[in-house]
Amino acid sequence: MGKLRHYILSHLSILFFSIFLPLFAIASVIFLIKLATYTAVIQLSLLEMGKLYLFVIPELLFYTLPIAFVVGGALALYRLSNDNEMVVVFSLGISPSFVGRVLAVPALLLTLLMFVNFIVVIPYIKVISGNFLEKKRAEAKFNLSASEFGHHFGEWMLFINKSDQDSRVFEDVVLFNKDMNDEILIKSDKAELINKNGVLQLKLSDGESYSYSDKLLKTMLFKTGYINDRMTTDPTIYRNTLDFWTNEIERGKKERLLITNTLLSLFPLLSVFLMIALGVVHARHQKRWIYLWLFLSIVGFYSAAIMVQKWFAFHTIWIVALIWFILSYSFYKRLVGSRF
Repeated sequence: MGKLRHYILSHLSILFFSIFLPLFAIASVIFLIKLATYTAVIQLSLLEMGKLYLFVIPELLFYTLPIAFVVGGALALYRLSNDNEMVVVFSLGISPSFVGRVLAVPALLLTLLMFVNFIVVIPYIKVISGNFLEKKRAEAKFNLSASEFGHHFGEWMLFINKSDQDSRVFEDVVLFNKDMNDEILIKSDKAELINKNGVLQLKLSDGESYSYSDKLLKTMLFKTGYINDRMTTDPTIYRNTLDFWTNEIERGKKERLLITNTLLSLFPLLSVFLMIALGVVHARHQKRWIYLWLFLSIVGFYSAAIMVQKWFAFHTIWIVALIWFILSYSFYKRLVGSRF
């Protein structure tokens, strides 16, 4: 029995990875296309783009692993059936339920992994990814460059004659402020933009400051000066997993996500009998249209997980899970259990 179990799992692993890798690659390409749209708004280095891709990997795995497992399991059994190997196994007195137990172990492990992924990992990753993008959007407002029209830097108007975007160093800089009691004009030979813990600092070097009103003109030479402007960001604070799922921030969205992702996590375990029903055939007498049925099964389950919750809320989890398990087991008993 141990060798048979290993034989079935080896075929499953081959089919699983041959399906998972293309699925993951397609999902990655879709994300990279989406990532390219970010560059129209914010500046991202190659390292930062790689960082964002790492952030999204847990989510890509969540949506591709269950599909790859169910499709791989059914196709592995279908390939063994076409080679008449499953018929030989059953003719030796081994029950189809043994195959179910073999598939149930990796299905259970995958289900547990998916639960940990979407309950613990994905929320944390989404928070730090969202904060990172929010910070980059705030920084994008301060992408200063040489321009005849000038820039707003807090309460100041900033005019730059020469700029180096890579090093954020500017030359021949003029700042003007008329919102204070006195109008102030600052001229600096060199300025450097520094982001220090969410506070943008304009470090001025070798400059002159003029402050004038109707009655008085003041002049000051300086070696180094700083002008601060706090970025308008509102980062999300992640405390722990329980706080994320129980706080009132985006409550409705989180409830829908919890229902949908719970069912998607259960999909491999609930579909063990379906994999056997679709994959085990008698090569000479039965044609199952396995690819069509797999496609319809995946679309049907995912659609039910998303749509039924509109009427049943959290009851959707046990309603969809129970109906799917009963249907899968009924197909198994009718197509496999009664024949082998």
